[in-house]
Amino acid sequence: MMQPLPAVLVLEDGTVFHGKSAGKIGATTGEICFNTGMTGYQEIFTDPSYFGQLLVATNAHIGNYGTKDTDVESGSIKIAGLICKNFTWQFSRPQANASIQEYFEKENLVGISDVDTRAIVRHIRSKGAMNAILSSETTDVEELKHRLKQVPPMEGLELASHVSTREAYTLGDPGADFRVAVLDFGTKRNILDCMVQRGCFVKVFPAKTPLRDLKEFRPDGYFLSNGPGDPSSMDYAVQTVANILDENKPLFGICLGHQLLALAVGIPTYKMHHGHRGINHPVINLLSGKCEITSQNHGFGVNPEAIERAAGKVEVTHRNLNDQTVEGIRIREKKAFSVQYHPEASPGPHDSRYLFDEFVGMMRESKKINQPAL
Repeated sequence: MMQPLPAVLVLEDGTVFHGKSAGKIGATTGEICFNTGMTGYQEIFTDPSYFGQLLVATNAHIGNYGTKDTDVESGSIKIAGLICKNFTWQFSRPQANASIQEYFEKENLVGISDVDTRAIVRHIRSKGAMNAILSSETTDVEELKHRLKQVPPMEGLELASHVSTREAYTLGDPGADFRVAVLDFGTKRNILDCMVQRGCFVKVFPAKTPLRDLKEFRPDGYFLSNGPGDPSSMDYAVQTVANILDENKPLFGICLGHQLLALAVGIPTYKMHHGHRGINHPVINLLSGKCEITSQNHGFGVNPEAIERAAGKVEVTHRNLNDQTVEGIRIREKKAFSVQYHPEASPGPHDSRYLFDEFVGMMRESKKINQPAL
C-alpha cells in the first residue's frame, strides 16, 4: 500500500486545511459542499447533481465497506473531489469489488483525508458555499490560491448538458402500460428504476431535446430529472418545460426538474447559503399533513415570495421543516407537480416513493379521460 502524501485544501476566503492524500495524486477545484449521510457514499459520489463540487463527508469513516460495481447512480464518479476524516483502504463487505482507494485511482479522483471535517462544515455553514481547491501534487498555498482565482462561481453555470446522455435510450418493457419521456439533466439510475418497477416504459432523452422529438415517442407523461448547476442559466430547458405544460399531459419533476418547472411558470430560483445535502431532512406534505424523512442534494431553491404572489397559478405542496423552504409545488389547472428532494432515496429512507405512484396514477387517469369512446 502506497503511503499517502501531504495534501492541502484551500478555500476561496483564504482558509487552509492540511491533511493527507486520498485517491489519485493531483489537484482539483469546485464548489465545496457537505453531505450528512452516514451510508451510501458510492451512490453519492456517482450522483450527477454533484458535478463540479468538492464533497465534504461528515461521516467519520469513508471506504469502510468498500465499493461495488452495482452501487452507482451513473456511469462514473461525478464529484470533483472528496474531503473526509478517515479514508479507509481496508473494507469488510464480502460483496465489495474493490477498496475505495482502488476505485478512486480507477476513476481518477483526487481527495484529501485526515482533516477536521467538523471545522470545515461549521465554516461552510457560517460563511456559505464557496469555491475551493485541494491538492496532493503541490502544497504551495500561494500557487493554489492563484489557481483558485481562475475558477468560475457556481452561480450562473450551466452544467446539466455536461452530464446528460449523449444519445437517447430506453428502459423497461416496450409493452408496458405507460410510456414516459425523461429529459435527462443528470438523472440517477434509481429514479428510472422506480418508474420501470411501476409499469413504465421509459425513454431517456438528452437535455437539449426539443418537444417535437419527445412527442415522437408518444409518451403518456413527461419527467424532468435532477442535475447540477444553476437552473436560471438553462433557458433552453425552461422553454421546453413551458411547451410540455401546453401539452397538458402528466409532468413530474425532481430537484433540478422542480426548479425548472417553477421557472417555466415565472417563479424565479435563488442560490442557497449552503444548500441541503443528506438523507435525514424532514419535510411536511401540506396536502396530507404527513411528515416524511427525505434524501436531498441541492444548492438552489425556489423563491417562496414569488409563489405567494402566484398563488392562483401555483400551490406549495411540501415544506422543509428545518428552514421552511419550498420542497414541492403543483401547477393549478395542469397535471404537473414537482419536489425539491429525491423520493427514490438512494441512499436514504423510502418515505417519499409514493410520489412515483401518484405520477403513475395521474397518467392512468389521463389515459382514461383521453381514451376515445366506443
